[in-house]
Amino acid sequence: MRSPVDWPTRDLVSYRAATTPERTAVVDADRGEGRTYRELDAAVDSVAAAFDARSGAATGPVAALVDTRPAVAELFYGAMRTGRPFAPLNVDLAPETLRTQLETLDAELLVCERDTESLAAEVAACPVASVDDPDTAAVEPLDGTGQGRRDAPRTGAESEANRGGAPPDVRPVELSRDETALVLFTSGTTDEPKGVGLTLGNLVASATASAFRLGTLPSDRWLVCLPTYHMGGLAPFVRSALYGTTVVVQRAFEPSETARLLADHDVTGVSLVPTMLKRLVDAGWTPEDELRTVLLGGGPADPDLVERSLARAIPVCPTYGMTETASQIATALPETAGSYHDTVGQPLVCTDVAVVADGEPVGPNTRGELVVSGPTVTPGYLDADATDAAFGEYGFHTGDRGYRDEDGRLWVVGRVDDRIVTGGENVETEAVADAIRDLDGVADAAVVGLPDEEWGQRVAALVVGAVDTDTVTDHCRTELAPYEVPKTVRLVEELPRTPSGTVDRDAVRRRLRS
Repeated sequence: MRSPVDWPTRDLVSYRAATTPERTAVVDADRGEGRTYRELDAAVDSVAAAFDARSGAATGPVAALVDTRPAVAELFYGAMRTGRPFAPLNVDLAPETLRTQLETLDAELLVCERDTESLAAEVAACPVASVDDPDTAAVEPLDGTGQGRRDAPRTGAESEANRGGAPPDVRPVELSRDETALVLFTSGTTDEPKGVGLTLGNLVASATASAFRLGTLPSDRWLVCLPTYHMGGLAPFVRSALYGTTVVVQRAFEPSETARLLADHDVTGVSLVPTMLKRLVDAGWTPEDELRTVLLGGGPADPDLVERSLARAIPVCPTYGMTETASQIATALPETAGSYHDTVGQPLVCTDVAVVADGEPVGPNTRGELVVSGPTVTPGYLDADATDAAFGEYGFHTGDRGYRDEDGRLWVVGRVDDRIVTGGENVETEAVADAIRDLDGVADAAVVGLPDEEWGQRVAALVVGAVDTDTVTDHCRTELAPYEVPKTVRLVEELPRTPSGTVDRDAVRRRLRS
């Protein structure tokens, strides 16, 4: 008999379909269609049967080049139902990068859609199948009927109706909490993306801790408008299956349409990156009473944006999370965000965050590297050397710098490798960026170090706003120490960012060098 700590022992949708089959599981907001957990379970059976038919006893990773759409839920849980890791890939990456990722995964199957079919055929060294009706002979329909649809794989009942048979009877495989259920590649803001393995236990622990922090009701509906090849976009599928609530899927964020969907579908929660929230606020969006949570992550939240949001009754919850921790590490509720500027709140339950300086944990209000341990933390990367480098005595080294106050509230102030040493003086990049953002007319700023023959490094800033470079420099001279003042300033219309919303610091350096 299994110990209770081994739960769950199969995919989450199979549990939910047995418990609340009539509840709505997924809504396709763009098409106005929904599926109950009973219907989702049948669709997952169909996908799982297709995986087994194509791969037999092999249980290697299933990769996907499928953009944000309801089909992602069926592929994810279809892989989980058969004991295969699911690896959604960024559809906007260059072919060479995708080839490298597929080789690293040793994927046994690549699933695509109509819009990514040619790209998938170009990069794959494994069989390719599409959730839509394929245009080329090299790509087969996932369900084997040759009658794919553009919205999602058909449910088990629909697929078998085309064959004239009964829905597939797929027995979910027995799973261990320690088995890898998901592989995601990091955004790679300062180095090459790394493959992160997340276990079933990681995913369930994250969803559970999130519920304890944010709260959940049976009537909850979470809007997904982030890419589902990142944890922020995929996490709601895990949470909703665990809670028995609904995911509303929007294929692409667009301020006016997103605002309409939030209202029309009685959405209670949504995950956004700061640029998305800013566009909504700038457009004059005011939420409906049903909305309880705007989980704001993917990069530092501008205090002015948080204040503007709270003034419009937007329940903004700044959060700090990573792919390596299956989403959230710490999250501030709106009342905390309004009282303590820039904080990301206390860590979630069962997540421990140590601030480490000179190899040892330090006390409140002392800066150091944030090191995380707990049940949400990945066992490691696909690359063993990268795993060894990332883990130490106190847990997973995030590479982020920050501090905590006496009540455990956490502040993230930058990256460990972002600290600039110029002429022997240490410069905190976020402190310089914050000073620049305080200047009237500045919308955003990113600060990095560039090589300098005389100083070792020089401070350089990329600035968004209606200002000139001399004004930025003069302002910094009044607010900062002389060695902190940027020697290079360049104005741009927007900061380069990764698909998850984080400032792409390598791209910042390239623009400043050019």
